[in-house]
Amino acid sequence: AGIVGLAVMCSRILGLLRELIFAALFGAGKSMDAFVVAFRTPNLLRDMFAEGALSTAFVTTFSKKIETEGDASAWKLASKFATLTAVFMSGVALLGVLLAPVLVRIFAPGFFNVPGKAELTIELARIMYPFILLVSLAALAMGMLNSKNRFGVPAMASSFFNIGSILGGVALGWWLDPSFGERALVGLALGTLIGGAMQLAVQLPSLHRIGFRFRPDFAWRDKGVRNILLLMGPAILAASSVQVNVMINTMFASTLEDGAVTWLQFAFRLMQLPLGIFGVAIATVTLPLVARSAAAGNTAEFSAILARGLRLAFLLTIPSTIGLILLAEPIISVIYERGKFTAFETAQTAEALRFYALGLAAYAGTKVLGPAFYAIDRRKTPMVVSFCEIAVNLLLNWLFTFRLGMGHKGLALATGCVALTNFAALYVLMHRQTKRLETRALVTLLARLAVPCALLAGICLAARAWPLAAWATMPFIPKLAWLFGAIAAGVAAFFGSAALFRIEEIDDVLGMVKRKLRR
Repeated sequence: AGIVGLAVMCSRILGLLRELIFAALFGAGKSMDAFVVAFRTPNLLRDMFAEGALSTAFVTTFSKKIETEGDASAWKLASKFATLTAVFMSGVALLGVLLAPVLVRIFAPGFFNVPGKAELTIELARIMYPFILLVSLAALAMGMLNSKNRFGVPAMASSFFNIGSILGGVALGWWLDPSFGERALVGLALGTLIGGAMQLAVQLPSLHRIGFRFRPDFAWRDKGVRNILLLMGPAILAASSVQVNVMINTMFASTLEDGAVTWLQFAFRLMQLPLGIFGVAIATVTLPLVARSAAAGNTAEFSAILARGLRLAFLLTIPSTIGLILLAEPIISVIYERGKFTAFETAQTAEALRFYALGLAAYAGTKVLGPAFYAIDRRKTPMVVSFCEIAVNLLLNWLFTFRLGMGHKGLALATGCVALTNFAALYVLMHRQTKRLETRALVTLLARLAVPCALLAGICLAARAWPLAAWATMPFIPKLAWLFGAIAAGVAAFFGSAALFRIEEIDDVLGMVKRKLRR
């Protein structure tokens, strides 16, 4: 998890750099809204198919195949499913290109009220749809490497996506329009395809080293392929509910003022930084382990691994939640506020970030819990829970945004609340299934974190109050130094005080750091 966390942190930082550059070049108005929505549809398909259902179903089946039949049988399965994925996702990409006007009409109806906004969105979406094919194959490569206990390279692969989309996108954008007007967005869209190709290509040498040799294989009437597809069905439905929620949010946001879509996107990106470093990293390592425990029938080990993963996810994301809520404006100002991205847009993005952050720990817990249901063949459970969350999200969006007049902040608050209810439902259902999720240990951990969290909050509040009067006129370097100093002081206070309470998970984290430093 430490290796994956560092790799994902690199990717998330590069993702922030990507959006920082785009924000400085285009601001948060009509043009950037169009790019965000155009990329959202293929990106949501990536989350639903590639890095969601496909990855979960493939890793579960592939890990069990290695455990029960050996590597040779697993490699044959991988070739068959890679062939199927290439054919199917090519069709999905082509369908997306043809149906782009319909999809934009459905997902961003408010754009058609602004001259030229919908047309630009459709053009950009058509360029970016082949991205889903590239990233689906990259997700398969990642699944194979993770199942063979190779975590670093696949976790770093998304960093190459960001590098390719930044360098390729900005270069092509400048070539098409040196003033970085609307035509430059076509370059950014093409840069997305360059990044997707790099994300796949960087993993191929590692796949070759562990023994995989791809051979096109159309014998899809295979038990392993069938098992993956059977797992994917409920997983797609479960993941699709999350994407439906995102699209519902986009539909609501498209009816608000120009910039609302981009404010929400940038805020969600910042919330995903700790989620990726901690929640996704722990979930990535946990899934192959629980799949093998389930295949071996070792229920006690399955429950222990899952419970420990949840405690680690909470330990590392709760302080992140406090920091994001209390330091939202300074963080966004330092990262985004330059060029065409103004102080007003910083304030609007910060409001959304605070509400998104309320669900951060629950998001991390769901990342760990959700895939575990597929390992024990309870594939319908996450699907049913997720469909219930669609209704909750729709109701809360309507209540917060229109009835209470919270605008884009209401959409972020609804998302945070949905994350909390989703995790609570999955936890209760998994506890009923395993009877031993070590709930007492989790509650004890949360109680022991009360004092460290209070110290962290106090430091953030004190640090936030000091420079606010002079913040607008302060140069960038002092702002950056102040922000890093505040974060470092808060982290030191949190982990230092937590270590005094003899929290087992803290000892594990500090022990790992000490071992790495000694090496």
